[in-house]
Amino acid sequence: MFDPRAEAMSVDERAALQRHRLWGLVDRLLAAGGVQGARLKEAGVGGGSDVTLAQLRNLPFTTKQDLWDGYPFGMLAVPQDQVAAVHGSSGTRGRPTLVAYTRADLDLWAAMCARSLSCAGASPGSIVHNAYGYGLFTGGIGIHQGAVAFGATVVPVSGGMTDRQVRLLADLRADVLACTPAYALRLGEAVAEAGVELPALKAGLFGAEPWSEELRAAIEDVLPVKAMDIYGLSEVIGPGVATECLEQDGLHVNEDHFIVEAVDPSTGDPVEDGTPGELVFSTPTKQALPLLRYRTGDIASLARGECPCGRTLVRMSKVLGRTDDMIVVRGVNVYPSEVERVLLGSGLVRPHYQLVVDRRSPAVRLLVACEALSGDPKDRLVHALHETLGLTAEVFVLPEGTVPRVEVGKAVRVVTWEDGRPPIPGLD
Repeated sequence: MFDPRAEAMSVDERAALQRHRLWGLVDRLLAAGGVQGARLKEAGVGGGSDVTLAQLRNLPFTTKQDLWDGYPFGMLAVPQDQVAAVHGSSGTRGRPTLVAYTRADLDLWAAMCARSLSCAGASPGSIVHNAYGYGLFTGGIGIHQGAVAFGATVVPVSGGMTDRQVRLLADLRADVLACTPAYALRLGEAVAEAGVELPALKAGLFGAEPWSEELRAAIEDVLPVKAMDIYGLSEVIGPGVATECLEQDGLHVNEDHFIVEAVDPSTGDPVEDGTPGELVFSTPTKQALPLLRYRTGDIASLARGECPCGRTLVRMSKVLGRTDDMIVVRGVNVYPSEVERVLLGSGLVRPHYQLVVDRRSPAVRLLVACEALSGDPKDRLVHALHETLGLTAEVFVLPEGTVPRVEVGKAVRVVTWEDGRPPIPGLD
């Protein structure tokens, strides 16, 4: 563990720490004014001491719309001259979601990413091959500064130029690989094509997009790593919010800094541990942009109890999907990760696929583009998808290499077909 006292704290001690920090968060939001402070006042909260952890569920939510409405600096809780950096989303669903950091926020972020590396089995002498993108996206710089804080050697490769990535992995003998799971697959293919060995590589920290246990198996089949999930989002801090340990049995949430809840996406009411719900985070120690009950849109479940690794932090499941990624086809709700589990779990196709939502007519169709390992598994996949999803999808088995591979950024699992030209060759 990077910070054994925090990561293995007793339940009672952590609750007392969270309560104290929650009080401070509420007081700072009230003092800063703004939308969060105004909502607290409307809820009858006059100060942090008015709130207990049990009452957190009764406080108002914060949403991404609030960040958009306050763009770019409208939700700051510190003077703007204290802002040391700005990061944010890529803006693929509209305008960027910008998040400001003070120097203390950057130090906290580095410590959280150092915890993540430690979770994955890295040591201060590790070489971390960082193939996350650098820039506004938090992945690259987050892992970079975490590796520096941890005392590891970081190789800041960023994304793309896959041949060079393979060369550096082999020559520098990195033992930890950090990138998106989709790019890990691409690297594994490239390593095989180049005929190189990676005897030093042992662990992978893969995040920034939902991925299934079946995709984990596919990655571990093409790379000599134990594949572990890392979770974060720029609004909360970036990568390092939660990470799997070597047990690969849920992601440890750093709840001394991020108080997590799971709620029903429709009602906002809390759900029981073990039940999938929308993750909601409060950030009691962030300075520039502290958030109270931020609705992430990510669906996962929570589990408590000490892990065999010794950590006592609450664990979240892999993200099952996002509320805004859900596809509705003929009244059936489908998450792309559900399709992924069926495809990869069948053992019949390569771990590359894309879903196409055909909206050219009122009768919406779901098309599944994939590549077979051998033969024609179309009928079996149609049956398996219907059994699992309760929906008849149209499966297209395409030649190897047809489905787009990820070279830079996150995988695009879903595309929409709205005119006469198919988004992938071979669809009809």
